[in-house]
Amino acid sequence: MGNVRRVDVLGFHCPVPVHEARKALNEMQDGQLLEVISDDPEALHDIPALVARLNITLESVTEKSGEFIFKIRNSEGENEN
Repeated sequence: MGNVRRVDVLGFHCPVPVHEARKALNEMQDGQLLEVISDDPEALHDIPALVARLNITLESVTEKSGEFIFKIRNSEGENEN
């Protein structure tokens, strides 16, 4: 399994989570996994919208104690909508 890049944006609000996720994705190689950790409820809309715009894969979104963890694969998804 490849290495996972983690972006912790706890305590930051829009647009920081999306900006930092995009910045990390631009620096990553195709196929790498990005984990974004945020406590901004707006990220529940903003991160999936970013992923859709970039046509990459949102593997999962989980919530634990008010923190949202987004796992994003930096490669085009297999799902076609």
